[in-house]
Amino acid sequence: MSEEEKDKDKESEETASAEEVSEEGSNDSEGSNDSEDSEDSAEGSEEGALSESDEDEEEEEFDEDEEEVEFDLEAQVEEFRQQIEEDPDNCVNFYNLGEALAELGQTDEAKESFEQALVLDEKEEFSAIIYLGIGDLYYHQLMSGIQSTVVKSSVGLHSAHKQQNTISSVCNTDYSVPIEQFEKAIQFIPTLNADEDIVDYVSKNAPMQIATIYYKWASDLFDKARQLDHYGDEVKDIKQGLKYLKKTIAIDASHGQANLMIKYGKKMLLEGFSIYDEYGFEAKIIQGSG
Repeated sequence: MSEEEKDKDKESEETASAEEVSEEGSNDSEGSNDSEDSEDSAEGSEEGALSESDEDEEEEEFDEDEEEVEFDLEAQVEEFRQQIEEDPDNCVNFYNLGEALAELGQTDEAKESFEQALVLDEKEEFSAIIYLGIGDLYYHQLMSGIQSTVVKSSVGLHSAHKQQNTISSVCNTDYSVPIEQFEKAIQFIPTLNADEDIVDYVSKNAPMQIATIYYKWASDLFDKARQLDHYGDEVKDIKQGLKYLKKTIAIDASHGQANLMIKYGKKMLLEGFSIYDEYGFEAKIIQGSG
């Protein structure tokens, strides 16, 4: 065999060898990819399992947090009682106890604690925040009664009378007492010895609570005027309700429901209004001035 032929054979063998190596490399690459896909899949499964496990742990932690909040509140009450024993002349201790008791729904005890705080606050340095606390107690009592079940946005729907949700009487002190407490809170803001955040909180919330109560007072008077039985003061109640709505607007000019009820109340007085029973029959007619 000539040298030239030997060189050709050698080149053929090298070419074949290179192709084999290339094929093996390709197969190895495919195997590697399959392995990586398998590993990714396994990791995904593990991550999914971990994610579910994390969610379960978060739910358990959330439940534990709720229990801790309740437990801490009870513990705070005891802590504040202990502070009162150690320093019975400190009005702040009685205020803190009142707030904690209010959070627990122990209204009577909270009120007693607030009132004792006022007695001890001789310099009136904390009277504003104490009166705000008392006002909130009365406010929540008001809102937890029948007033909370009457449809608040009933303006324009007065023909749809719902007797089971109708207010048949309105006790003025239910509204005037919390308003009085909030007004006192505002009165004592200048002497409030607290940081800026607390002063701002009292300054903002006391007036808004008053506005809300006046709106509710008016709304309840409107609803009282819509009861099926005639009692003779329907027009008087609507007029009084309009006065309270104007007080609401004086504090909160952007109160949309109050503005709407003023328009409707004026229309009721001018055109009169009818109330229908549950069967759709006209049960009550109030004549308008127009």
